[in-house]
Amino acid sequence: MKGKEVIIVGAGPGGLTSAMLLAHRGFKVTVFEKAPEVGGRNAPIRLDGFTFDTGPTFLMMNFILREMFEETGRKPEDYMKVTRLDPMYRLKFSDFELNMTGDRQQMKEELASVFPGSSDGYDIFMQEEHARFEKLFPCIQKPYSKLSDFADLKLLRAVPYLAVGSTMFEKLGDYFVHDSLRLAFTFQAKYLGMSAWECPAFFTIIPLIEHAYGIYHVQGGLSAISRAMEKIIEEEGGRVVKNAPVKRFIVKDRSITGIELENGETHMADEFIINADFGYAMKELFAPADLRKYSRQRIDSMEFSCSTFMLYLGLDKVYDIPHHNVFFADDYKTNVDDIFIRRVLSKDFSFYIQNASVTDPTLAPEGKSALYVLVPAPNNRGGINWETEKAAFRNRLLDRIQKRTELKDIRQHIVVEKMITPADWENDYNVCVGATFNLKHNWSQMLYFRPRNQFEEFDNCFLTGGGTHPGSGLPTIYESARISANLLCKKHGIAFTPPTTLTSKKPLS
Repeated sequence: MKGKEVIIVGAGPGGLTSAMLLAHRGFKVTVFEKAPEVGGRNAPIRLDGFTFDTGPTFLMMNFILREMFEETGRKPEDYMKVTRLDPMYRLKFSDFELNMTGDRQQMKEELASVFPGSSDGYDIFMQEEHARFEKLFPCIQKPYSKLSDFADLKLLRAVPYLAVGSTMFEKLGDYFVHDSLRLAFTFQAKYLGMSAWECPAFFTIIPLIEHAYGIYHVQGGLSAISRAMEKIIEEEGGRVVKNAPVKRFIVKDRSITGIELENGETHMADEFIINADFGYAMKELFAPADLRKYSRQRIDSMEFSCSTFMLYLGLDKVYDIPHHNVFFADDYKTNVDDIFIRRVLSKDFSFYIQNASVTDPTLAPEGKSALYVLVPAPNNRGGINWETEKAAFRNRLLDRIQKRTELKDIRQHIVVEKMITPADWENDYNVCVGATFNLKHNWSQMLYFRPRNQFEEFDNCFLTGGGTHPGSGLPTIYESARISANLLCKKHGIAFTPPTTLTSKKPLS
């Protein structure tokens, strides 16, 4: 059955990973991407000699990326340079600061200096959450296409570790007495675009993964991963067609037969993978009559993550602050409730700064730096008029940076900048309701209840990306791509290597 033609819509991390694997396995793969560069929300932003990551800024669980390359017979080291960061990041509250490290003894000493008596809780956290991770990890590597998949032995063994009914904030109370310390281990809920007070305790494994396996920087930015994948796809005989926005899928008798591009071209294939933003694809790339389950009304009833307000600043100065920095609002809970419940702009807000130029000199001209600033914000269901709000919000953000950080003179050193608002995410990047982390990861939208890798609507369509199982975040998106590629191969009788066990994982460096 080799030689079947596969069209992939979207050259984000999921689409590129699926394309790389399928091209290596003998399929005729073509990826269509609307932008001039691959990567989607993982693409580079280039401004007058400065380079920024658009979205994700660090790599975790890098052993998953290694496996994707090795499945094509390649080593990631031949395509990119990866550096482990330690300390991983600085967390700065109004009354204390923590430098989070992957060195367990140093981490215990750091915690004890700020929260005396907390180091024992950290040991328990590391032990118990690692045990949970070992049980839960196999569950994110398999599809949930039918209810009977819940009877899988791996999932049944993991059920006692799911902590259903508990939130991330509540679960961390098992390890840490101080609420502020719990918050220091819950900000990772923002990776999912959720509040720690609603995010399922399942995801308490995320801070464990960082502390146990580290976080990494890719020289040139994480977009270098996407460019490496594009190169491998072409080496394997596949094609990546850029500047080629898709207008619609062509559907006949519950199957997709082809795509129509905005320029009027049509392209046919046997199988299709959707890597476009899920909500956008359902609303804009299909005729309403083509969809049964995921109608526009159904999409409007689903729950989405928060959005982000972004500033990308090219500076004529290099600041001596860590690579990654998180600054918490003075009243963090109110800020979180403003984002997720009231959907309004907070007077006081948390923000994140990536100062990658202290690690990577390739991102800016000599003596200059590329500064990435992110503020979690309500998605566009809040009705904020960003056209009228963005200038004032940008100035408030710079005021906060000058007040809370060492960058007291930042305004004087900005030589180039770009802003992305939640409205821009929706209008320019085709992100449904501007929800940069896609669908929420609540129990009613996880596993079998999330849009499935073997898409329910059509018999020759698969999904990859943050809107399908297992969810958002680069490692899980890579896994979604492998799941979909494996399902497609299984359908056509093409052999593939099952994912390896957690204990056999090898890091990139």
